[in-house]
Amino acid sequence: MPLYHKLGKIPPKRHTIFKKKDGSLHYEQLFGTIGFDGMSSLMYHLQRPTMVKEVVKSFDVSPKAMVSHNIKSRLLKGFEVKPVNDYLESRTVMLFNSDVHVSLAAPKRSMTDYFYKNADADELLFIHKGNGVLKTMLGEIKFEYGDYLIIPRGMIYQISFDSEENRLLIAESYHPIYTPKRYRNWFGQHLEHSPFCERDFKLPQNLQTHDELGDFVIKVKKQGQLHHLVYASHPFDVIGWDGYNYPYGFSIHNFEPITGRVHQPPPVHQTFETSAFVVCSFVPRLYDYHPHSIPAPYNHSNIDSDEVLYYVDGDFMSRKNIDKGYISLHPAGIPHGPHPGTYEASIGKSKTEELAVMIDTFRPLQLTKAAMDIDDGKYYQSWLE
Repeated sequence: MPLYHKLGKIPPKRHTIFKKKDGSLHYEQLFGTIGFDGMSSLMYHLQRPTMVKEVVKSFDVSPKAMVSHNIKSRLLKGFEVKPVNDYLESRTVMLFNSDVHVSLAAPKRSMTDYFYKNADADELLFIHKGNGVLKTMLGEIKFEYGDYLIIPRGMIYQISFDSEENRLLIAESYHPIYTPKRYRNWFGQHLEHSPFCERDFKLPQNLQTHDELGDFVIKVKKQGQLHHLVYASHPFDVIGWDGYNYPYGFSIHNFEPITGRVHQPPPVHQTFETSAFVVCSFVPRLYDYHPHSIPAPYNHSNIDSDEVLYYVDGDFMSRKNIDKGYISLHPAGIPHGPHPGTYEASIGKSKTEELAVMIDTFRPLQLTKAAMDIDDGKYYQSWLE
């Protein structure tokens, strides 16, 4: 996140003496990336952030492929994923490769008796249903329908939901997640033609500092294993911090669409990028305004990427029989396009109300059993007349 932010109390100079009221020292911790070369934040703890009392258990949570070499276009009915009480247990991997795991989750309860840290991957959470608060060691972010939450790897967090009806799309990225570099100048500031800017971001606020000793369970995901660790102090004991590496939110409703006289390609919808996949936001927008334009997308081949579309709301004009929470997968190498009749029907239309999230991966995706359980089995034939 190339935007400086700070909360709480910090000393005027980093790596210098910073005393508590009782005269003892605060404990400084650098929360950094890419071997001291990437973005980082410097935080100050009341207790040592290293006090592991015990590793209670560890077990495998790596996804297993039911379909490793997929050639079919797929349609997954996402809302058929059953709600589960626990947040972590509700996260169900549907599609994955070595770069990203795409999951659906329908958690019913807030995280209250443990904390969570993904030590391997940045996490992108898209809130389809639900409201609440993301609580982290660097502050809190309120979220609602349509919000993206970007949580850097290594960030300890809890999620508090306002109700039991929650639906999330989750992408765990083994590469850092950034805003597209073509939207930023060489200082990192978002440019005038960017479809969003710094004012649109939800930054951490309301830093809560807990001075508590005891037994605190932190569940840590690392190398496909979930480890249950017991720490001797509350992980949210940060008195202050500053820097560039922290969680933030962004609402899909604040994405300002880029339009043109003729149909614009998917990169104009890009919202986030990594070196291995991109994330795009399809939002309500005016259609193309050339007098002979065809608003529906042309047939195209994803030679280099698998295309995943998560349908959020509205009427997706190039698809038939699509509902909220559905996921379409169009594999690399196979051309796809608008369903029969939608290409012609789009002519003369002035706008669309669609809302969707797209994830394009540069390596093929594998499907889990959970994905196959909600696959309609016939979507790949839906372009036949």
